[in-house]
Amino acid sequence: MNILTVVGARPNFIKVAPLLRQFKRNDISYDLIHTGQHYDVALSQVFFEQLDIPTPDHYLGVGSGTHGVQTGKTMMKIEEILMEQDYDLVCVVGDVNSTLAAALAAVKLHVPVAHIEAGYRSYDMRMPEEINRVLVDRVSQLLFAPTETAVLNLINEGVSQERIFLVGNIMCETLLTNMSKMSRPSEIEEDEYVLLTAHRAENTDDPQRLRSILEGASASELPVLFPAHPRTVQKLGDLGLREWVEETSSIRIIEPLTYLDFQYALSHARVVLTDSGGVQEEALMHHVPCLTLRTNTERMITLQYGANTLVGMEASRIAAHLREALQGHRGSWPIPPFWDEHVSERIVGHIRQHSDLISIPSNDIIMP
Repeated sequence: MNILTVVGARPNFIKVAPLLRQFKRNDISYDLIHTGQHYDVALSQVFFEQLDIPTPDHYLGVGSGTHGVQTGKTMMKIEEILMEQDYDLVCVVGDVNSTLAAALAAVKLHVPVAHIEAGYRSYDMRMPEEINRVLVDRVSQLLFAPTETAVLNLINEGVSQERIFLVGNIMCETLLTNMSKMSRPSEIEEDEYVLLTAHRAENTDDPQRLRSILEGASASELPVLFPAHPRTVQKLGDLGLREWVEETSSIRIIEPLTYLDFQYALSHARVVLTDSGGVQEEALMHHVPCLTLRTNTERMITLQYGANTLVGMEASRIAAHLREALQGHRGSWPIPPFWDEHVSERIVGHIRQHSDLISIPSNDIIMP
């Protein structure tokens, strides 16, 4: 079997690391494509080094751009690779533009697709990620779901149950296998702090919304560490908010953190404020209360387990929930089923056991 695996952004790197090791253990031939959607050292190369991900066989250098430009460039370049070499399966992870582009390029050339992290839904089609994940799930032949809710979402959408596999959250495998490597980064000077991340365009592109988020965070009685994404830093400057943040004594902007440094920062935070999907799950694993700067989430299990609260983007609401969270203790919720160190093993096992499903059927939607 020959598998093509595609990554493009930080969440992909984290999730693909254990999968590639599992391919190697099972003598499965694979090639790795890095689309270059995240291309700077802090958001790309250092993750490969820390997570021991092999050098990609193909680097596409797609870079930034609008959703259409990014997706189109990636699709064109992956199509060329698929036409040059035969692959039995294309593995994609998550919900970024690179994932959608790879899935579309593959199925149009009749190459089956396996989607890792299938079935997540926010039910908000204004989110680019929601569009990506819905479309990728629709064209995939093997759907590897992280939670029971994700499985039910796919069944409710009419996907054939024989193609859906509950395997757990592969991000957790990466986290658990790297816990012993974490050490305190030099950027963290405080003993107690709140961690803040914000990168979604709907938050960072709106000056009123971004200021509201920062005002809510600044109400913290503890220092707020803000490892700011380069795009967010640029937006702060463009919107005239950088100077205001620097004058706010409670918020300290620091450089983006590597994977291991960020996990240390998250695991030792009293509370995390974030608009990231993955951080919601990582906070659950670290038993750190999470306040999500959104009005919805595809990571429903974090709400169900009491590890996460949707606080929206209004300053007063953020501040109120933050004060309440800081008065509490670290979370005591359980870890969800199959969020362990064997997710990649289950994925590869299903790929090997279900070779009959690695084909593109004429119709895999259940008809009434």
